[in-house]
Amino acid sequence: MKQLRAKFSELAQIFWVFFRIGPSSFGGGYAMIPVIEREVVQKRGWLEQEEIADLVSVAGTAPGGVGVNSAVFIGYRKSGIAGACMAVLGITLPTFAIVYLLSVFYLNFDNNPKIIAALKGIHGAIIALILLAAFKMVKTSLIDVSTTVIVAAALAVMLFTSIHPLFIIASGIVAGILLVNGKELLGMKVRTEPETSRPSDQQLFPEYYI
Repeated sequence: MKQLRAKFSELAQIFWVFFRIGPSSFGGGYAMIPVIEREVVQKRGWLEQEEIADLVSVAGTAPGGVGVNSAVFIGYRKSGIAGACMAVLGITLPTFAIVYLLSVFYLNFDNNPKIIAALKGIHGAIIALILLAAFKMVKTSLIDVSTTVIVAAALAVMLFTSIHPLFIIASGIVAGILLVNGKELLGMKVRTEPETSRPSDQQLFPEYYI
């Protein structure tokens, strides 16, 4: 009985965490990443800081939205299939409610100058969230010259060609495997994580995570 209560408590916590994260999906899945990181890594320690970049990579590669995919992976890791279900339910319920209300609201006020101005402001905030997520991924992903070259090449291909992103992702996977195997054959040191890690925001500013 005690184990059952503990299980329900854990599932309720997963639901509540992702229910709070859900409204940030207004800016798309990548805008959720800083919020997910703060809730899951810094506040609760469900994941390590270094795992966020891996999570985003896998969630972005799999079919579906990045935010929902991330919720599935985190929920499953925390409490199996039931945890994954509660995470998806928590992250999608507020999104559904917000989109429904905004649809009704927008149909009646879509030409209102104040509404248009408000949406422009939201666009700017969303860009800031996405840039923050990208910056944090850079700190854990660019660990040597090889990874920097891969990022630069992928960015150039996306900017100046019409190649589908799926092929760019697949090329990155192949390039990573070839680089690691090549370095091992040559007897070179293989690094998959940064050599040093800075203190987390929670360690630097514990008063904000009480």
